[in-house]
Amino acid sequence: MKDSPIRVVLVEDNQVFRETLELLLGLRDDIDVVASVADGTLAVPACVEHKPDVVVMDYRLPGLDGVQATRAVVASCPGTNVVALSASANLREMRALQEAGAVACLTKDQDLDEIVGAILHAGGRESS
Repeated sequence: MKDSPIRVVLVEDNQVFRETLELLLGLRDDIDVVASVADGTLAVPACVEHKPDVVVMDYRLPGLDGVQATRAVVASCPGTNVVALSASANLREMRALQEAGAVACLTKDQDLDEIVGAILHAGGRESS
């Protein structure tokens, strides 16, 4: 099982950022983006359908915000870890995401290697 890629669902309303992240993660052998959605209300249905190891969750989303959607994913999809990505580094927002169940909170301007490392760690792998 260790050799299979980490299954990832992206929840991000910024289409350009979502498509870019999907493309960059898709270039890796150890990560498989199985779905990407633009609305917080679609996070749980995507998880139930695709059974990801990791959900990469934006903070500001239409429908449910990142905290509500994280809480719903953690409750509905046990075994799926959430890595939160936020455009802002607001400490209160980051704390709320962690309290909702996110295993890591990063900002969108961090290096791709740091974001990948958080996904690998959340998926039970160490970054290589």
